[in-house]
Amino acid sequence: MSHEAQRLWAQQMLEKLRVKMPHGVKKAQEIAGIPYTVQDGNWLAKPSICWWTNGFWPASMVQMYDMTGDELYLNEARRAEELLDGAFRDYYGLHHDVGFMWRIASGFDWQLTGDEDNLKRTLLAASLLASRYNPNGFIRAWNGEEKTGWAIIDCMMNLSVLYFASEHTHDPRFSLIAQHHADTVQRVFIRKDGTSEHIVCFDPMTGEVLEKRGGQGWKDGSVWSRGQAWAIYGFMISHRHTGRADYLKTAQRVADAFIDLVKDDWLPACDLVAPKEPEIRDDCAAGIAACGMLELYDALGDEKYREAAFNLLTAMEKQHADWSLDTPAIFTHCTEAYSKGHHMYMNYGDYYFIEAVNRLLGDYKLYW
Repeated sequence: MSHEAQRLWAQQMLEKLRVKMPHGVKKAQEIAGIPYTVQDGNWLAKPSICWWTNGFWPASMVQMYDMTGDELYLNEARRAEELLDGAFRDYYGLHHDVGFMWRIASGFDWQLTGDEDNLKRTLLAASLLASRYNPNGFIRAWNGEEKTGWAIIDCMMNLSVLYFASEHTHDPRFSLIAQHHADTVQRVFIRKDGTSEHIVCFDPMTGEVLEKRGGQGWKDGSVWSRGQAWAIYGFMISHRHTGRADYLKTAQRVADAFIDLVKDDWLPACDLVAPKEPEIRDDCAAGIAACGMLELYDALGDEKYREAAFNLLTAMEKQHADWSLDTPAIFTHCTEAYSKGHHMYMNYGDYYFIEAVNRLLGDYKLYW
């Protein structure tokens, strides 16, 4: 399909978003926390303000503001950003996902508006992430004494906040930490066939690999689709900020493996090599991978990746989008983990679709 046809499709999606998203904002303002999922037609927040996905709702608002110029979205983003300040005050509940929480919400807000409070939030998040760096070459993912050596593929996306900090402060330490972690992931997480591990457990004192775990996928050694998508987009983020060819080649390998495993219907299973029954899909993986492949297209000009991104987006929209006003969220087939075995709405399933629509409209500037 031509780029113009893809842009026209994105324009149609924007018109649908113009109807749907104000309803989502109205429902968000009826709850005390930040929207995560849906229950009985209403937004449901996670109990902890430190929950890792809490940046995706204000990030969706910033994307909508960028596309429409409507202050409704900027005001809602600011409301959520102020709520997120509670996570800084809590501190003990924070983790490696501070990049998700602040880079694409407060960081993008600053890029659009120059709001100094949001610059401070983003740089503070970068400092918190840098503090989780283990000198053996990886960023610790989660808290808990038994997890001091655990790293996960998701963190490739969080590296964006470190690159941002280096570029803004002209201090290379943040970028060096990000690259050391990406180098370790490239060496240890990415298999010869281009698929990715979810969790790698290191000895925190020596850096020795102790164990590899399937985590939210089907089993150890399988291919959790969201992790595969994080790897595509995450290595493209590192390539964008460093220009390193090895990161680009790794992103290509991971993307090619993803395409080979989803091209039959372009609706990713929660785990790409799990049995066909029960059927467990993940719209989040589709949206993340689509954005990563649009990055690949930007870097290489290879239509294969743009077409794959478009196929993923149109398949998820056609099969799983709920554009009604019966619910404040859009995508119905997101999955937290294979073991949970059920579909649900999740705020970042919607976020990545909105970001991809913004990209396809052209003149996109909110890069991780």
